[in-house]
Amino acid sequence: MANTDERAIGTGTAVVAPAARPMLVSIIIPAYNERETISEALRRVRAVECEKEIIVVDDASTDGTSQILEREAGIVLVRHTDNQGKGMAIRSALRVATGDVIVVQDADLEYSPADIPRLVEPIALGAARVVYGSRFLTGRPGMRPANYLCNRLLAAAANLLYGARITDEATCYKAFDGALMRSLPLTCRRFEFCPEVTARVRLLGEPILEVPVRYEARSEDAGKKIRWWDGVHAFWTLLKYRFGAR
Repeated sequence: MANTDERAIGTGTAVVAPAARPMLVSIIIPAYNERETISEALRRVRAVECEKEIIVVDDASTDGTSQILEREAGIVLVRHTDNQGKGMAIRSALRVATGDVIVVQDADLEYSPADIPRLVEPIALGAARVVYGSRFLTGRPGMRPANYLCNRLLAAAANLLYGARITDEATCYKAFDGALMRSLPLTCRRFEFCPEVTARVRLLGEPILEVPVRYEARSEDAGKKIRWWDGVHAFWTLLKYRFGAR
């Protein structure tokens, strides 16, 4: 049974929320050609107040990101000799991750690392094993109309096919109980990580809890790598795991 804090109120005693247990958080950062943002991303991740290990996967960068990472202290650096994609980067990081909680953090600063404790807290409290940071719980974020529509349709597909009851399936910010995450037989290579992991946890019957997070979209000119065909692949992945491969 989870520990609880007891606080005196007036002359009585009130039982409040379960106390969070100390946890090691593995923060996985896939990085491919992110020389403009990687150092600042790491600075902000280091500033997050939690016990953590920072695992950066250099996915065969060619723009100087590799040289920057060589100078960064306090990280676990995993290198790919050829570019394999975000999904493969996460899978490579999971082989060395030791945390009680796994969090995925992009290197492009569209998401604020200051929101990581919000993702981790429900897992530390034993209230959830899977937590997604939703960009849509507090309104419509700044993104292109086509991207907004695709994101909403992906969430609707996850809800229809898997009963996920979520607003943001394609969010980068996903946190998992470490043992659960390491048990998943992931096969993803690129951006289909998101629909595959959503499908797999829901097929196991795991509920997905959402918390609001901040988001600042960047453009393709600024280095955004996801393309329209990745959206098509995401829909196909949701269908595939619902009606085919498990």
